Amino acid sequence: MGHHNLEKMHGHGGYDSDFSDDEHCGESSKRKKRTVEDDLLLKKPFQKEKHGKVVHKQVAAELLDREEAKNRRFHLIAMDAYQRHTKFVNDYILYYGGKKEDFRRLGENDKTDMDVIRENHRFLWNEEDEMDMNWEKRLAKKYYDKLFKEYCIADLSRYKENKFGFRWRIEKEVISGKGQFCCGNKSCDKKEGLKSWEVNFGYTEHGEKRNALVKLRLCQECSFKLNFHHRRKEIKSKKRKDKAEKDSEESTHKKSRLSSVEETSKTKDKAHSSSVKSENSVNRNSDEEESASESELWKGPLPETDEKSQEEEFDEYFQDLFL
Repeated sequence: MGHHNLEKMHGHGGYDSDFSDDEHCGESSKRKKRTVEDDLLLKKPFQKEKHGKVVHKQVAAELLDREEAKNRRFHLIAMDAYQRHTKFVNDYILYYGGKKEDFRRLGENDKTDMDVIRENHRFLWNEEDEMDMNWEKRLAKKYYDKLFKEYCIADLSRYKENKFGFRWRIEKEVISGKGQFCCGNKSCDKKEGLKSWEVNFGYTEHGEKRNALVKLRLCQECSFKLNFHHRRKEIKSKKRKDKAEKDSEESTHKKSRLSSVEETSKTKDKAHSSSVKSENSVNRNSDEEESASESELWKGPLPETDEKSQEEEFDEYFQDLFL
């Protein structure tokens, strides 16, 4: 009896436990459905999905490769050309073997920008020179366009051989006044007694003979060196020319007056009586001329004089300045 009751109790207890587990599973499934629905309602449009599982190995490897590529690109961009070159060489030697001596570059044929300009520079550029332009000629032409071609700088070290060197001025020389307000000889810095000269410069360039008229501003000593073999053409301003012409006219006028005075002094004794009469007539004529000139002043306004325009005044000013 006792054993039979225990079996009944045991069977009754097992039945009750199975019923309670089913109820518990139903409640947990309802809770999961509620949380999923709540997550769908609360999900934002830009929010990423939550992955409950581990990512696949291939996807993880692709992500790592992308990150490494970004980092490598960032470091390469931060380097300059030389650092990038050395890095690639070291990587090549690391993976494929070799020596750094095999990758060393010989600097015998290297050229700077100034070397290229010296090889392709021209004193004067013509239309024929600009026909076939490569990058070297374009660089030399660009340098030529920045030069100031009003006055030249001269090299007079070989003046006894009748050999001269000329070049155009650069910006620093224009600002300092070298070649215009200071002697144009490269080894002279005098600022007094400057003269302007026009020289027919004959030179050979790239196997061609050419001529060009250039202007120079030189002191007295350097002018002597320039005109050592034959005299060059001196350039003078209009005011200086007018002054020289006036001085020459005055000198000729003085000479004529002196000659006339000498002649009159010789004939003074012979024609003394006639000179007295002539003086009286001259005085009368001068009085009549003065009265006539006074009467003409009241006839009308003074004649108009031609006034110079502003452009003409500027042209005269700059002409005197450059010469």
